[in-house]
This record gives sequence, C-alpha cells and structure tokens, in this order.
Amino acid sequence: MISKKTPFILYGGDYNPDQWSKETVIEDMKFFKLANINTVTLPVFSWALLQPNEDTYNFEWLDDILEILKENNIYVCMATSTAVQPNWMSKKYPEILPVDFEGRKRKFGGRVKFCPNSEKYRELSVNLATKLAERYKDYPNIIAWHIGNEYDNYCYCDHCENKFKEWAKKKYKTIEKVNKAWNMNFWGHTLYSFDEIIAPSGLSEMWYGYDKQCTNFQGIAIDYNRFMSDSILECYLGEYTAIKAITPDIEITTNLMGTFKPLDYFKWAKHMDVISWDNYPGLNDDPSDTSLRHDLMRSLKNGKPFMLMEQTPNQQNWQPYNSVKRPGVMRLWSYQAVAHGADTVMFFQMRQSIGACEKYHGAVISHAGHENTRTFRECSELGEELKALGDTIIDSKYNAKVAIIFDWDNWWAVEFSSGPSISLKYVEQIERYYKAFHNLNIAVDFVEPTGDLSKYSIVLAPVLYMLKEDAADNIKNFVSNGGTFITTYFSGYVNENDLVSLGGYPAELRDMLGLWVEEIDALPPDMNNSINFIYKLNPMKDNYTCNMVCDIINLEGAEALAVYGSDFYKDKPVFTYNKYGDGLAYYIGSNPEQAFLNDFALRLAKENNLLLGIEPKECVEITQRNKDNYSLTFVLNHNNDDVTLKLDNKNYINILNNATIKENLTIKAKDVAILKSIDN
Repeated sequence: MISKKTPFILYGGDYNPDQWSKETVIEDMKFFKLANINTVTLPVFSWALLQPNEDTYNFEWLDDILEILKENNIYVCMATSTAVQPNWMSKKYPEILPVDFEGRKRKFGGRVKFCPNSEKYRELSVNLATKLAERYKDYPNIIAWHIGNEYDNYCYCDHCENKFKEWAKKKYKTIEKVNKAWNMNFWGHTLYSFDEIIAPSGLSEMWYGYDKQCTNFQGIAIDYNRFMSDSILECYLGEYTAIKAITPDIEITTNLMGTFKPLDYFKWAKHMDVISWDNYPGLNDDPSDTSLRHDLMRSLKNGKPFMLMEQTPNQQNWQPYNSVKRPGVMRLWSYQAVAHGADTVMFFQMRQSIGACEKYHGAVISHAGHENTRTFRECSELGEELKALGDTIIDSKYNAKVAIIFDWDNWWAVEFSSGPSISLKYVEQIERYYKAFHNLNIAVDFVEPTGDLSKYSIVLAPVLYMLKEDAADNIKNFVSNGGTFITTYFSGYVNENDLVSLGGYPAELRDMLGLWVEEIDALPPDMNNSINFIYKLNPMKDNYTCNMVCDIINLEGAEALAVYGSDFYKDKPVFTYNKYGDGLAYYIGSNPEQAFLNDFALRLAKENNLLLGIEPKECVEITQRNKDNYSLTFVLNHNNDDVTLKLDNKNYINILNNATIKENLTIKAKDVAILKSIDN
C-alpha cells in the first residue's frame, strides 16, 4: 500500500498531543499498547505552535513527542499543519483571507479558510513543509506525509478573479473563443477583452435557489469550479514538491471526502501517491452508499489500495443526530473499508478534546480517561484482530468487471443546468445504479468518461449529460468490441462547455443507441408513469413505475423492450437496446423504481457470468480481494439478526478465527467473516 512496507495493517489515527501535557502523552502510550495502535497522524492543526511568528520556528515540543512515539514503536503519518494558518499571519497578510460566495471578506477563524491563490499563503505553507521535511527526513518512523486537511476552500476575491482571467486566457487563447465557449452573446454579455471577465458569484451571475447554486451562464460557472479545483490543487502541489525533493521514498497524501462536489478528485489523484479519505456515515445510512464511496476512492488510482484516514470510533459531533455506533458497528464498518480496498484503519481521534467544537466527537480514549469503556474495548479487540492478520490482506486487489462512469465536470453541469427537474441529483442517480449491483455482491469500479474501459464487461453511465471530447468514441469503441453499455435520460446533451450539441439528443451517442430524443417531460413529485414490457424478459416483471423525467423517444434502429403506460406518449419507447458492433447499448428513458434496476442488474449479471456463487441476502455484503495465488472473500452482516448463507462448493477457513467453513456459513448480527479457500 505504501512504499515503506509494514507487515501489518496501519491502525490508529489523528492524535493531538499539542492539546495535552507531556505526562498525558506518556500515559497515552500505555493506552496505545492496550489498543494495539501502531500509527498516529500528527500534527494536523499545529501551525501556530510550530511557527509563532514569521521568523521563528518551534519544533522542540514536536521533537519530544516524536521521540516518545519512536520509543514505543509507533509509526507516524506526518502532517504539515497547513490547514489553519496562524492568526498573526492573517493579520500581517490580510490577502490570505478569502472572500465568500456572497462577497464577504472573512476574518481569521475556522479551518481551511485561506485564499487558494494567495501567493503569501503558498510561500509560507511551502516554507513550513520544507522545514518539517528537512528536520525529520531521517526520523525512521515516518510512514507517510499528510498535506493539509480536507481541502474545500473556494474563494471569490479580486486576486482569484484576476487569476481566473489568466486561467481562461491560457485555456482559450482568444476572447472570441471565450465568448463562444460561454455563449456570451446570450443576454448581451459579449466580452471584448479578458479584463472584462468577472468571477461568477452571488454578486454577479449566480445565486442560491431552491437547494442548489444557480447560474445564468453554466459555462462560466463550470469553468470557475475547474479553476478553483486546480487552484486548491496547486496549494497541495507546492508542499508535495518540496517534501518529495527531500524525502523521495515516502509516499504523500491528503485526506479526501468521498463524493465531495467542489474538487475533481480524479484530477487530484494523479498527484497523490496514495489515496486517503475520511468516512463518516450516519446511523441509518444504506451500507451500499458507504461502499460506493470506498469504491470511488479505490478507483481514483486504478484500484490501488487506499488509506481509510479517518472514521469515528463511536459518534460524530456535527451531524443533526449524533448517534453512537451500536456494539459491533465500528468493527463492521472498519472491515467494510478493508473489504473494498483499504489497507489502513484509522480514526479521528485518539484522545477526546476537552473544548471547542469537537469535544463530543468520539475518540479511542474518551473523557473518562481510562480503558474501561465499550468503545475502548472494541478498539482494542479490533486492533488485536488486525495485528493477527499481519500482511495477509495488504496489497490485495479488486477484480471488477462492472464500471460506472463518474465525472465531476458532468456533476457540476447537471446540477448547474436550468432544467429539466430540480429533483435530478447526479450522485443520487449513481447511488441507485450502484446499489443494484452491490446488492448482488458484484464488484464495481468507477472510471472517467475517457478512461480505459477494456477490462470491463459492463459499463454504466447514468445521466451522462456532458460528453467531453473523445468520450463518445471511447464508449463506442468499448461497445463495438463486445461490451455492454447502459445509459439514461439526460445523456449526450452538451459538450464540455455546457453548449448543446445540435442535431438531436443524445448527439454523438445517437447512432450507437439507435434512437433520438424529441422531448423531455419533467413530472412533478406527485406524478408517475409506468414502464410496460412488450414481451417477457426474465427475471423482470411485466411493468414498473417511473417518475421525475420521461424522454419521448424515436427509434432509429434500436428495439423497444418496454413502453410508457400512460400520458400522451403512451406506448412510446422508454427502455431500448441496440446492437452495435459486437456489443449492446441499452437506454433507460425515465427514472425507474429501484426494483427495475435490481432486476435488470440480475439479468445482466447472469448474462455476463458475474455472480459470485454465494447466494445474496439482504444487507449481507460480500466482496473479494485477490493476492498472489489466493482470494479473500469478505462477508459482512449489516443486519440486526444472525444470517445463514449457502456457500459454493468450496471449503473455507475464516481467517479471523481459524474456523473451517463448509457448505453453510452462519454469521452473527453485525459480524464479519473473511474466508480463504482451502481447496486446491
């Protein structure tokens, strides 16, 4: 997983010893040993202590802590502390402070509250990262570098606006190309020089409407998101480059946040040695939604194992209802991450803070200050299990034959769009299609529209509204070579600038799909239509409900599998397929109920021989990771009751307890099994 190999899964998390006395830090070593903690991340938020003024650095306190950790054989994920600049810095260099969407200049406070285009911030953050790398380059227990923390800082200040002008000039070269890309002749917005470009915000072309940001000019807004994602990435890259020059053999990361809309993580991943992310599901979140985010993070670097950088050992402090994790759930969700490709299990936080906004966020060591708590016992037991596993799991890989196209630019474009329905949410659509395969325990990767599709049997692209250059050719090549492709309504409408591709929807995908869409009917929430099959298509039912959006489709070679059941487009196609080369392309023209997607996924799975051979059970998650000459089958029971599964014809050993399993596996509520075949 990381360049400095360890014979065990990294287990630990964020530690803030700068909040505690040296005596408490020494006491914590006892707790770390009891809990089998082998790694801590520090000092994530300590810039003010490390640099009390511009000319002074204070590392002595950190030296002491690192020495204590080394004496106790604890590895360190070394953080650069640059997520929060010191107050003196904000006062001395006010240009560091950002301007928000409504045009308000912020004062010092909070975290990740700096202008990403501030040259002074970049200079001082790189200086600190350089000093840390130089001082600790020979410290033997550094296992990885952790830059910043949960980057999210869009800014709309004058400096960002000027940098946006430069970014646009570099991309488009001439103002005429800008006018064309952004369709500026609309509403008389024609520009005559790059100096006339204005950052889109609540002061200009944008506003908050309903439950989303709205814009008059989608092209400008999408480009500003691209620009901001790039700008924030440059802050990270400044530190990355400085550290890499000094410690080239230590891998570098920053903690991502799953389906986080503001940053294009596929682009970020190209500059990260290893992906890490922070996982905070709620009590009643669907397990498939959590798995989706693990799979997305794993997919960012083509299946390379990732780091679970943060999760809570017990409860969050920032959700509307901060429920405690029920007994067994922390262990279950930890193994869920490992089952989907994590090679670490890390927490926020190690010791619970006594003040400020995270004082009630869960921790391995609670306010009670001793080991006699349920949470500590569960952490200790999990640590013992992970220690016993050694390197059995580390560096094992996924082998998915199904992929879902996921694209941040497309996400921005869909939800900046002025139609067709306020109810259309990109990630919600991805979740629904993912869930259909997840419930069958079929591995799923995520890919970019122009990514390599050759290893997959099935590729899905829900709501592929934006077709970037070469994306259509990439998909057509996949299908013509024998792949199965599924896409939906509101796909193939615009280019990368959100300009409609004329000639009929879905534009460049039209010949492959064998149809064109004449109209899009958006239904109010209280209206439904139905999907009625023309003939029996096992295991699918005769009809299903659909809602939200209904495409009115004309066939151009495709065959209708099902038609609408009502309204003026009754008996018009809603679900079609078309042979293209050696493959098949399906089109789903409405938003079907989940049962439709579940049944369709089962049909596709049988046709492509994708089922594992272990019977699916509701809320029982099964995945496989492969290493060397063996496979590990993870079985996770998310139910509140015991479940018995009928296995395939192999004999297994559960490597968590060395029990031999034949024919049937009974797994307790919230329990986990990791099965290794013992057959030749």
